[in-house]
Amino acid sequence: MTRQTINRLETGEQNISEKFLDKMVATYPELAESVELQFDWVSLTFPDATGKQVIDDVIALKSDLFLEHGTSQNFYTREFAYAGEKNIYIQDFEPITNPETQEIEQRTGTTLYLTGKGTRLFEKALLEQNMTWRDFFIKARKYRGHLTRLDIALNDKWGLLNMDEIVRAVQEKRFWTKSRSYAIHGNSDAGWTVNFGKAPFIIRAYDKQKEQSSKGNETDIKNRVELELHQNRAEQVLDEWFANDNLVEFTIDMLYTYLWFTDEPIADDLLTGVKARDEIEATIKPMPSWQLLTFLGHKMKFIREPKPQSVESIKKWVEQSVVPSLAVLKKTGHWAEIIAAIEKAELSDKQQKLVKATTTSAMSQATESLKANNINFDKQRKVYIETQGKEAI
Repeated sequence: MTRQTINRLETGEQNISEKFLDKMVATYPELAESVELQFDWVSLTFPDATGKQVIDDVIALKSDLFLEHGTSQNFYTREFAYAGEKNIYIQDFEPITNPETQEIEQRTGTTLYLTGKGTRLFEKALLEQNMTWRDFFIKARKYRGHLTRLDIALNDKWGLLNMDEIVRAVQEKRFWTKSRSYAIHGNSDAGWTVNFGKAPFIIRAYDKQKEQSSKGNETDIKNRVELELHQNRAEQVLDEWFANDNLVEFTIDMLYTYLWFTDEPIADDLLTGVKARDEIEATIKPMPSWQLLTFLGHKMKFIREPKPQSVESIKKWVEQSVVPSLAVLKKTGHWAEIIAAIEKAELSDKQQKLVKATTTSAMSQATESLKANNINFDKQRKVYIETQGKEAI
C-alpha cells in the first residue's frame, strides 16, 4: 500500500473497506485468532424429569459427587450441587408423603444451571463423553429440555476494545441500539461494565481482565462482550444453529444488528427515525475498534475450554489468609500440634465430595465408551474448537 493511502485511512479521508480488512487479516491471521466465542452461562428446564434423572441421563455425571440439600429458590424445594459448589447444580422438588395414601410422591420438573465456571467444568465432562455442545443440546431436547438462559461471550484477547472509549461513547451519545435502556457501572480503575437492554436480550461489555484481577484470578481475555439471552431468544439461537450450522455468524449478526458505535454524536432525530440504523451508517463514521471487532467476529472460532474440578480456590485462600498465621505458629514451636490437628480433622459431606470430585479421573459415567474411543485425559491442549457439530483438536 502507498503511504498516501495509509495517511487517508488514518485521517479518515478514506473509509476502511471490507476488502482492506480481508487483506489485513490475511497478513495478520493472529488478529482473527484473538477473538473467540464461547458459552458462559447455560440453564435448561426439563418439565418431565427429576433432578436425579437429569444427572444420570442428560448430563451423565456421577450422582454421588453431588451434594443434596433443601432450597426455596425459584419455587423449588431441593438442590443438587456438584462437589457442593453452585457451579453445576440442579434444582427440583423433594419427594413428599401423601397424607391420605401414605405413598411417596415425586413431582417432576427441574432446572439445570451451569454458571460461568460451571460451563468450563461441564466442558470437561463433554470432552470425557466425546460430545460437543451441539450434541448435548440435541440430547437435551430429546428429554424436552428448553433453554431458560444462554450467555454467549465474545472474548477480546487482543485488546481491540477500550472500555474507557466505550463509556465515553455512551456518555456522548455516540451509539445506536434497538433498546433505549442502558446502564454504566464501575470505574476506570476497577473496570467498566456497560449493559444495553433488558431481559430477554441484554448486551454487556466489560473489562474482563480487571474483573478477574479484583477476584485474585488471572486471564488472557482483555475485554468481553456478552449476549445474555432468555427463553425464546435463547431457543432461537439453537434453532438457527441446528438448521444452518452458523452459530458464530448468527451471534455476530445479532450483535451487529442491535448495537453500533460511532465516532461522532448521533442527533436525536436520527435515533428516532424509522430507518435510523441505515441513515446512521450512511452518514456517520463508525468507531474503528467496534467496526473491527464485528468484522473479526465473522472469522472467529467457537471454542470450549474444559477445566477439571480443583481445590485451587481453597489453596489460594490458604496461601493468602492462613499461611502467615501458620508461619507464626511454626516459628514459635507449635507446628507439630498443627499437623496433628490436621490429621484428626473430620471433613463435612461437602468437603468430602469436593475431595472426591477433585481426585476422580472421570466426571462422567460413560467409562466403556471413553475407552472405546481412546480418549486421552492427559492431553496438554486446553482449548477445543467446535466446527459443524464436530470437534477439531
